[in-house]
This record gives sequence, C-alpha cells and structure tokens, in this order.
Amino acid sequence: MIKTKEELLDIRKSAEEELASYDCRILVCSGTGCIATGSNKIHEIFQELTAGLDGIKLEFAPHDKHEHDKVGVKKTGCQGFCELGPLVRIQKGDQVVQYVKVQPEDCREIFEQTVLGDTVIQRLLYSKGDTHYTSPDEIPFIAKQTRIVLENCGKVDAESLDEYLAAGGFRALTKAMFDMTRDEVIDEVDKSGLRGRGGGGFPCGRKWKQVARQKETERFVVCNGDEGDPGAFMDGSVMEGDPFKLIEGMMIAGYAVKAEHGYIYVRAEYPNSVTRLRGAIAQLEEKGLLGDNILGTDFNFHLHINRGAGAFVCGEGSALTASIEGNRGMPRVKPPRTVEKGLWEKPTVLNNVETYANVPKIILDGADWFRSIGTAGSPGCKTFSLTGAIENTGLIEVPMGSTLREIIFDIGGGLKDGAEFKAVQIGGPSGGCLTEKHLDEPLDFDSVKKFNAIVGSGGMVVMDKNTCMVEVARFFMSFTQRESCGKCVPCREGTKRMLDILEKIVNGNGEMEDLDKLEELATMIQSMALCGLGKSAPLPVLSTLSTFRDEYIEHIVDKKCRAKTCTALRKYVINPELCKGCSKCAKNCPVNAISGKVKEPFTIDSTKCIKCGACKDNCAFGAIYVEA
Repeated sequence: MIKTKEELLDIRKSAEEELASYDCRILVCSGTGCIATGSNKIHEIFQELTAGLDGIKLEFAPHDKHEHDKVGVKKTGCQGFCELGPLVRIQKGDQVVQYVKVQPEDCREIFEQTVLGDTVIQRLLYSKGDTHYTSPDEIPFIAKQTRIVLENCGKVDAESLDEYLAAGGFRALTKAMFDMTRDEVIDEVDKSGLRGRGGGGFPCGRKWKQVARQKETERFVVCNGDEGDPGAFMDGSVMEGDPFKLIEGMMIAGYAVKAEHGYIYVRAEYPNSVTRLRGAIAQLEEKGLLGDNILGTDFNFHLHINRGAGAFVCGEGSALTASIEGNRGMPRVKPPRTVEKGLWEKPTVLNNVETYANVPKIILDGADWFRSIGTAGSPGCKTFSLTGAIENTGLIEVPMGSTLREIIFDIGGGLKDGAEFKAVQIGGPSGGCLTEKHLDEPLDFDSVKKFNAIVGSGGMVVMDKNTCMVEVARFFMSFTQRESCGKCVPCREGTKRMLDILEKIVNGNGEMEDLDKLEELATMIQSMALCGLGKSAPLPVLSTLSTFRDEYIEHIVDKKCRAKTCTALRKYVINPELCKGCSKCAKNCPVNAISGKVKEPFTIDSTKCIKCGACKDNCAFGAIYVEA
C-alpha cells in the first residue's frame, strides 16, 4: 500500500531498477489484431523456452550488471503494424529487432539465434523491395510517426503497473497534486489547446473549467471508450496497450474538478480492453493509488467500468450517460449540457480515451511543449487507423496538420500493388471523402470541414480506382441509418429516405431528380437532427456528390458502374476467342441465361442474367468478364 508521495518515488525507483536489470526482453504484441493471429500462443512458447535460464550468458549482452543474464517475456500493447502480426520485438541492451508474421514454429529459432545468440533472422524482418529493416525505428511506417499517446505501446508490459511506473507513469499526477493547484492544472490543459479527440474537437480545458465552476459539488469524470466507427481501433488500442496512461489522465481530471468517481464506458466488443482495464484498476486499488486519501491527501477517486451493448449512438455524450444510468441510450435536447447536468444530473467531464491519454504529458512537459506540435488551432498529435487498399495497414500517430500524402504514401507505403489512389474516407460513417486534390491539405479539425469532412475519431479508409463511390455512400448511409436511435424524425426518417434513394441508384433505377432530393434531405437532416450522429450522417453523401457526381450520373443515365461493384449494373460477357465451348458456364447458370453448342462459343442473354457471377466463377479459361 502506497500512502505517500515518497513511498511512490521509492516504488518507482525499484521498478526502474527491475526494468534495467533485464539483459534481454522478448516483447510479444498482445493487441487485439495480433491476438487474432495467434500471439498468445507465441507468448506461451517463449515463456516455456525461457523457463530455467539461470546461469546462462547471452552473446552481445551487457554482462557487467550481475552474475547471470536475465531474460523476460512481456505482453505489450499494439506495436502498430497490425496486418503483419504476430509481431515480436527482441530487446537486448540498446538493440531492438522487430520480427513480423512470427509463427509458433519460428519461436525456437528466434530464441536460439537472436535471444541466446547474436544472429538476426532475415526472413522474419519487415522488408520493402530488397531492403530489410532490423530495428522498428528504421521502418518508415514507424520512423515517420510522432508518438505521444502511443509512446509506451509496444515498449512496456501493458499489464504491469511497475513497468508503467518505470516508464514515468504517475509523475504527472504527483506533479498535479503536490506542485500545482487545481486551477493551475485546468489552466495548463486549457493553454495547451488540447481539443477532444473523439470527433467533436471541443476544447478540453474549457470543458473542465465549465465543470469546475458549477455550484453543484458532486461531479463525475466519464471516459467515452465507445469506439464504433467501422475500421477504427485507436481507443481500443490505447485501453489495451497503455491502460494506466488513460487512468492517470482521468485521475488528473478528477483532481482538477474535484470529482470522486470516474466511469469508463467501453464497447462490449472490446473484451481485451475491458480485461486490461480491470487488471489495471485492481493493481491501483491494491497499491492505494485508487480509492480514498490517495498519497495521503484528501483526494478520493474511484473508477468503474461500464460495458456498452454496441449501439453507435452511445458515442454521443448524453446517450452515453443515459446508458451508464441504466436507461436506453438516446440523446436528449441541449441545453442543459453535460458539463452542467451530465451523469445523474450532475456536472460531468466527458472526454474520449485519446483525449485523457494526452493529459499526463501536457502536465509534465507543459502547454508550450504541446503547442509546439501540430497547428495553431489544433495542437498536438492525432491517432489514425489506416485500413483499406493501402500497403501498410495499422495504427499510427502523427502531428495535427500532417497531409494525406504524408500519411498514405510516406507512412502507409502507398496503395497495394501500386494501384491508383482514388479517395480516402475520413471520420468514419459520419465523415466524408477526400480525393487526390486534397492530398496536400493539412488534416486538422478546422481545415477538413470546408470539404464536407471531419477528422472524427480517426478512422481512415483508403480506396483505389476499383472503388465505387456511390456504393461507398450507400454503405455508410446504411450503417448510420441502422444505428439511428430513432428519437428524432429528421434522422430516423431522413436517413431512411436517403438510403432508399441510394439503393435505387445502385440498382440501376435512379433518376436525375434523385440527386436534388439527396442534397435537399442532407441539408434538412444537418440543420434539424437532434445530435451529432444525425447532423453528420449526410457527409459521406454530400462529399461524394460534390467530388464524384459523374459516377452518380453514370449510374443513373448510362446504367453503368465503372468500378464493376454494383451487382445490378454488371453485364457479364463471354469472349468468343477464349471460350472453348465446354458448356460448364451454362450448366452452372441458375436461370438458364447461357446458351450455345458444345465446342463453339457460348453467349449470355442479359435480359435473363441475374448477375450472380456463377458463370465467371466456373469458367476455367477466363473467357467471362464484366463489361466496363
């Protein structure tokens, strides 16, 4: 039990010495992506291999520390390169070797060659062309990032309080509690210009000030971990990769606004995050760093976890607090706002995971340091999840104001197989599409708004020329309409009507006046919807209509989809020069739309064809194709 600041310093010193005592650390990525590809088994094998290593001497290890070299196997958070998992890092002194796509059968070779010896296994390194990268910091995907929130992910044991302390954990909390007043803490966060990373971009310090000045003395701190955007996993990676940093940020907020209880609202689809958070809370309670009279002061703070049932609308503040209270998660009319009447009608600080995780470094290094990164209006860094048709998918963190070109081509490695870039969907289902002409525009909260897009929580889906932008708009509108809580008519009925029109267009039944209807409905929903979900729902449609209107017209007038994505607009054709007349296509057609004579070219009757693709799938000669 840690009862004073001095005892915490002693514990930290012991943790630092323990961390420094390892001559080799085997860091196994235990983020959700790597767990899905088998990293737990990798961790288990390395534990078995390192058992009973007493008395061993490692090659190229600093032997002057103690009599025998010490090897540890640790579970880290997301190391970033998600598609190349399972990921394993071997740290010996100052040298770090990054291995990718590690399989159980590779573990003994790594153990014998790299852990016990000094040999780097080339085939397990990340490579680009003829270049093999040994250290993670050499890989462009990692080297070109600026990591603040993700600083510890991949470097420390995500489940260990001692390793977090050794990495500087809770220095910010002790500084806030013993060297600053509550108002000074709030002022520092306010001066830093930190804006909410959940999508809205509201100034964090201003929100804390509004809560602190309320007459009601019972207050709450709430963390929005309900990350629901398709393709987004930034907050989940922080919760499972560095849970103590999130908690420290929340504790600083609790201290600043005199709140004694905090709630973390996590999606039920994030079981790994929930497990890590519960483990972190249990360790902190056991040490006395959560609970009453923290570090011998009058500061009390208790932390609770609530699991959401997967409703996208619960990412909205008032819906989230309603869900914590046990009610149906639905937004309410504002004012009053959450800072005045939030959880249980009490003043509430509500920020998302990434926002809280930025707070400790701001308190430690100061507002001016934070403002030196990013842009004047959007200081600091932002995490993004890169997915889609991109060479390097994964989790990144870059300064605000970075361009799409830097993110997609310098960090992401460009598009897969050298494909031509078409667009990127940013901001999730409530965001918009940016295109080639936007590649050099800065990405920050304010700049992207003029292109009918938002930074949002940080989901980024990259698309190549084989993507149908009308179908993209239909997909995201389908998601948003499905997730609408139904409380307000503009969102409930407006998004349904927009979806009906988009489905009509992709099915080849669209009319030119439908485009005007889409824009009218979008304007109505934006101006009249109750919450942010509804107000931003039309953005994917508006942005694609603005930039790719010719594709909409092509679907309507020519009844064609240039990307050959829309099933109803496909036209299957048999190339007579390649057709051998085997009749296999005709035998597999469920509607008898294919006719011909054996050993002569067959033909497809487009009036009968249902576009199922069975003929193309069963053609052994590549004679059947979709006509552009």
